[in-house]
Amino acid sequence: MSLTDYAKAYKLGKKNYQYRMLHGELPTLEVLDDIIPSKGTFSEVPLGLVQIPIDQIVGTKTGGRSNAFAANFMPILRETSEFAMKWAKLSSSHEKEGIREPIKAYEYMNKFYVLEGNKRVSVMKYYGVVSVPGTVTRIVPKRTNDKENRIYFEFLDFYELTKINYIWFSEEGSFKELLEAVGKEQDEEWNDDERLEFSSIYRRFMAEYTAQDKGKMSVTVGDAFLAFIKLYGYKEIDELTTKELKDLVEKSWEEFSLLEEDEDVDLKMAPNTEKKSLLSLLMPFGLSRLKVAFIYEKTPGSSAWTYAHELGRLHLEQTFPEEVSTVYYENVTLDNAEECIDEAIADGCDIIFTTTPSFVQASVKAAIANPNVRILNCSVNTSHRYIRTYYARMHEAKFLMGAIAGAMADHNRVAYIADYPIYGSIANINAFALGAKMINPRAQVYLEWTAKKDTDVMENVLRKQVDCISGKDMVIPEEGSRFFGIYHLEGEVARNLAMPLWHWGKFYEQMIRTIMDGTWKYDDDPSSKKAINYWWGMSAGVIDVVCSQNLPIGTKRLIEVLRETITLGQFNPFSGILYSQEGVVQDDPSKVLSPEEIVTMDWLAENVIGSIPREDELKEQSKPVVSQQGIENKKG
Repeated sequence: MSLTDYAKAYKLGKKNYQYRMLHGELPTLEVLDDIIPSKGTFSEVPLGLVQIPIDQIVGTKTGGRSNAFAANFMPILRETSEFAMKWAKLSSSHEKEGIREPIKAYEYMNKFYVLEGNKRVSVMKYYGVVSVPGTVTRIVPKRTNDKENRIYFEFLDFYELTKINYIWFSEEGSFKELLEAVGKEQDEEWNDDERLEFSSIYRRFMAEYTAQDKGKMSVTVGDAFLAFIKLYGYKEIDELTTKELKDLVEKSWEEFSLLEEDEDVDLKMAPNTEKKSLLSLLMPFGLSRLKVAFIYEKTPGSSAWTYAHELGRLHLEQTFPEEVSTVYYENVTLDNAEECIDEAIADGCDIIFTTTPSFVQASVKAAIANPNVRILNCSVNTSHRYIRTYYARMHEAKFLMGAIAGAMADHNRVAYIADYPIYGSIANINAFALGAKMINPRAQVYLEWTAKKDTDVMENVLRKQVDCISGKDMVIPEEGSRFFGIYHLEGEVARNLAMPLWHWGKFYEQMIRTIMDGTWKYDDDPSSKKAINYWWGMSAGVIDVVCSQNLPIGTKRLIEVLRETITLGQFNPFSGILYSQEGVVQDDPSKVLSPEEIVTMDWLAENVIGSIPREDELKEQSKPVVSQQGIENKKG
């Protein structure tokens, strides 16, 4: 049995798993049962035995075995498991005689989900097999106005004529354009020779294209192939030598590079201070009046997060009464986010701020379709080249909040109520814990998560006899509750001590100024392919702490001193020797964690009592945000 090959496949699986987790993507196999429409809104069509393109097999029909594989179908279960032994046995069988037994699978939206034969698919993907035989049932959804749905029904018409299932496009009308480019009528069926000829031409092109692309391009191979044959001719390409084809693909790269993304993120820690040229001062941004849209997941009245951004929008209008006008869209969902962004663009908006990480995909799609519109998404460590992202270094304020809590806590106990286990939130928790420990070495921080299902947060807090609590950052206007910021619980009454401040108005103001004075472009290094993320903090005025009259004067003065040192860059909460729950994280007293290390932090400080919840422990409504920005719990 080939356990050596299993070990190699396991490494490939873990690497893919970790990469996707870091980028906020689903790290395991897709599960068809989780994504197909509800019963009665689709039909099933048996296709019989067909050749399934291996790279279009993306998941499983049911969730039973999905977590045994990374998203690339490589195994992630330990080498000592029974699963590993069976996989290795299949590997040996494939090397000796090949795996011939057909799998069973479902096809949905031209992707395939395995019902029987997951390990066979994994082994054949490992060995680079191009296609596998399978008995396929196609799931056909009802027609909708959704773009992907319309493209899929165009594919069904194309498949009916050609029986070709390995090419896909991202734009409507492309299948018809392909038939025309190949020289076929729109209703003309293909014979076996024509199918073989097309397969030969397409796969030759795909080999050269993917060799140069190396998986970086976001366009499909089909998109590039169509552009290529429209430019050079279908029959003409068939006559090219391998070298001629390679040279033509290389020379035509600009035709394919309209959509591209890079995995690296360039964290901009402060507003651009590059000096502007005299010409840029005399000739500011060309538009006489900017129109800015804000896309809200909830309403300002029902969400503290949305309320903070709404205050930022109002600040923008007050700061630029003549130069800027704004609009906002509230209660936007994942289902209609693209529609709302499109509406904002159609309404003439030059700049769009989407204010939640779950809207990042809709933002990217809109940015690709509308390159002249500036779209920014409120998230951190998001690696998309066509939008810019922004967030604030809230951990700086949380450190001060922790210092306040450490000074005011009874019995050395403090509670920290967190929401989602996403990028940045772990740094907030740890900075808070470090601040509390600096003032009170015996302070312990009891961690609770509102995103966890079947959890009564306040009941847990009271049971642990904690009366100094860090709650939500801001008040929710419609609730009128005092349970926000740092508060001391006296019976059922909350006595507020301090609150962290997301001053989004300062961020939006400075961002608009960079656009109006032309310095926006200075952040975009032509030689770099990094995504740009604005991650500003106290030094930019976008983060602060507001102390209440209930706080002792001495504690206020201490916070003012700490705030000043952080603002001036003289102190970083994550400097010096750092300990996690599991031991030493950093043992150099002169070292400071890098911005990237802070953003992707997945450990908890030693004085935190609690853990980072696994995805299966979270409420359903938290999944969209966590799927985009979630931190991997390595123990989970």
